[in-house]
Amino acid sequence: MAENERSVVAFLGPEGSYTHQATLDAFKSSRFTIAPQTTIEDVFGAVQSGEAYRGVVPFENSSNGSVVFTLDLFADVQGKYPGIIVCGESYVAVKHCLLGYAPSSSTSQEAQAQDPETPVATPLYDISKIKTLYSHPQAWGQCKEFLGTYLKHAERRDVSSTSKAAEIAAQDKTGESAALSSVIAADMFGLDVLAKTINDKVENTTRFLVLRRASSEAPSTLNQQESGQEDVQGHDWKSLVTFTVDHANPGALAQCLTVFSNHGLNLTAINTRPSGVQNWNYIFFVEFKGRKDADKDDCAVNKALGELEKLCRGYRWLGSWENRLIEG
Repeated sequence: MAENERSVVAFLGPEGSYTHQATLDAFKSSRFTIAPQTTIEDVFGAVQSGEAYRGVVPFENSSNGSVVFTLDLFADVQGKYPGIIVCGESYVAVKHCLLGYAPSSSTSQEAQAQDPETPVATPLYDISKIKTLYSHPQAWGQCKEFLGTYLKHAERRDVSSTSKAAEIAAQDKTGESAALSSVIAADMFGLDVLAKTINDKVENTTRFLVLRRASSEAPSTLNQQESGQEDVQGHDWKSLVTFTVDHANPGALAQCLTVFSNHGLNLTAINTRPSGVQNWNYIFFVEFKGRKDADKDDCAVNKALGELEKLCRGYRWLGSWENRLIEG
């Protein structure tokens, strides 16, 4: 692959989205061209085809759980993305705002909205005339209290990203449309911030994963020279594996999970998605502490995967990477 092709980093766009922020956090070097994509699947496709050297996609939110669109692409039931693995991660604090056009006769109530004792964010302007809300589907569940208190009457429409939501709302000069998005998007599209930090939990954070093709390099992490990030103290690693089991076999899942415990590997997350083969059969996603090492057959992860292969119907290793989570 040519050098100019390797320099492209694809992300879920458009610019101003939280994924864009995560991408800029992970790739600070001038070596890279940051390329927005319309959908998460477009990011997978760009990396799989070699059009992009790396890809950045949302994976899970601390308040609202996993991004099922991303899980389904990793599950890859149709075999479209066999070469995609994870090589890094990034965490972005999510502060959703309500964006739109403030009524010309309305006066800002910002002082009232910043009262720390108020359990639900207070609108800065009159928002009773808003008829349509746009956002990425993941954001609705992160702002339930605010929406239930002030915007029950508004129709909700799903779009590909929070930044796209702001772009659409900006096209409606009547002020009857609004978006759940970021302050950055408000500046980009010339919208007013109608309410600040409307997510239910102030510490709301989304984790993003960095993708690469398995064939592009030897297994490694997104390294410091590539990303511009500080090296993580202690080189704490995570890995991700998917597997399927014989659902007719009692204890099949328990036997598979015990493999990780037997080798001292701490599970950090478990998810499931439909197998796509038979109703009520599932693909299991297991994330755990540890690193697969191609040069050490006796390392704990390699041993665990060897045993897992004997117990499950089939498994797929989806990468190892450095842990970027700063524990509180």
